[in-house]
Amino acid sequence: MFNNKNKFHQEVTHLEESKKIAGTIAKTLENKKAKDIILLNLHEVTTIADYFVIASGGSSIQVKALADEVDKKMSEMDINLHHKEGYSDSRWVLLDYGFVVVHIFREDSRTYYDLERLWRDADKINHEPTFNNT
Repeated sequence: MFNNKNKFHQEVTHLEESKKIAGTIAKTLENKKAKDIILLNLHEVTTIADYFVIASGGSSIQVKALADEVDKKMSEMDINLHHKEGYSDSRWVLLDYGFVVVHIFREDSRTYYDLERLWRDADKINHEPTFNNT
């Protein structure tokens, strides 16, 4: 019985941490003017990751800048990047942080690949932008 309780507690703590990381990434993307930021909660759908964070940039240059900013923020938090793909052409950059995977698309590539449709069984969480006057 104790092991089941402990395992449940570890899973809840792990999911809370993944959600916090995904939220931090979404906020970082928002601060760099990413568009259409969404989080997909994949926990009940797959073991690939707990969350996908999906966002768009208006150009390849912006996509790279968004990826660089996310990677900088995660490094500051001592969260290791496991894998990066697509950075050289920057139509679709994937940043894999283990339980959270970030997909940053150029707008045309996002429409073409349509990850939201492919992962439609996941709970979709729209990132609500915050507006600060700072």
